[in-house]
Amino acid sequence: MSKKVVIMSASTGGGHNRAAKAMKDEIEKKCIDGEHITCEIVDSLKLINTTMDKIISSGYEKSAKYTPKAWGGVYKMSDANIVSKHEYKGNLFNTILASKLKKLLKESKPDLIIGTHPFPMIALSTLKKKYPYRNAFNSFFVPPLISVLTDYTAHSTYIQDEIDYYIAGDEYVKEVLISEGVDEDKIKAYGIPVEKSFLEHREKNVVLEELGLAPDKFTVLLMGGSFGAGNIKDTLKELLNIDRDFQILVITGRNESLKEKLEKSLEKHNIDKNICILGFTQNMNDILSAVDIIVSKPGGLTTTECLLKELPMIIPYYIPGQEEENMDFLSNCGAALRTSKKFTISVLLKVLIDNPERMQLLKNNIKSIKKQNTAEDIANLVSNILGC
Repeated sequence: MSKKVVIMSASTGGGHNRAAKAMKDEIEKKCIDGEHITCEIVDSLKLINTTMDKIISSGYEKSAKYTPKAWGGVYKMSDANIVSKHEYKGNLFNTILASKLKKLLKESKPDLIIGTHPFPMIALSTLKKKYPYRNAFNSFFVPPLISVLTDYTAHSTYIQDEIDYYIAGDEYVKEVLISEGVDEDKIKAYGIPVEKSFLEHREKNVVLEELGLAPDKFTVLLMGGSFGAGNIKDTLKELLNIDRDFQILVITGRNESLKEKLEKSLEKHNIDKNICILGFTQNMNDILSAVDIIVSKPGGLTTTECLLKELPMIIPYYIPGQEEENMDFLSNCGAALRTSKKFTISVLLKVLIDNPERMQLLKNNIKSIKKQNTAEDIANLVSNILGC
């Protein structure tokens, strides 16, 4: 009988699901005793009910877009020492989710569970504390748990005693986990998983010409995540006023109203730069390989994709909380530039355009920290655990 893995994800931002898909692709290539491992992705929030899923998923999206400071306050308060990690296990939401997960586990009978979001892992840890292994009195038990951190930081909600392994984005994150009391042997600094197909891309000139952009001109990509968070309108205005010769590609994601506003705004002004405004796209692997620099918020998966493409970042905005800590990570690694009151986008971009060696320095730093085989490394770990 083939071994089974369940990946617990959640639709709060695009990163958790994309990381889950990347791992599924690699895990299903693995064989134990001549049979392929089967793998299923479960959106954990949908287990509770549709209404709760929408409240949490759209709540995160709306907070990110309209009240980022409020989201940051919640993030920091929940990460503070005054809130014990064990207190999360006693709340009503976790109790309901644990009940739903127990039912799922009884029906599905997975041999191993991977989580890309802390909510299901807290609930599973609650269950594992009660049912750590199969015995004569109770056939139900919780299998090994692997928690995948999809940001370059470690929020306290991720840290639970019952987790068997943590997948950290970098050695810095591994040290953060150790400082929070996690056993070093439980931590694998493999990176954040991205689909292998992401590394493939078409020729730069073909991609840019399809977008109506010149293939030989310095190209700035401006974006704000899958739902277009961040002050893109003002940032674009600032880019348009920079007296250097470059072109701009703006990606607004699923935020259609933002796309319309930007297009209408551009119609009213005489612009001396070539601009393409794009909505949601499936071609990020091509685009990130075709542009010279990205101006964006540092989401976990966006950051990872830029590292894989050796694409320098300028960060003018972020969602307070995990993205702020992603920005700290990138800055500490010399892989991105962050704006400030004096060091504006204009100042930073002019220096990079005028001094190509500065761009190369950023690229070299990125090259030294990027991790290409994360999903494959996780699949090998899963195979080793299940093969024992």
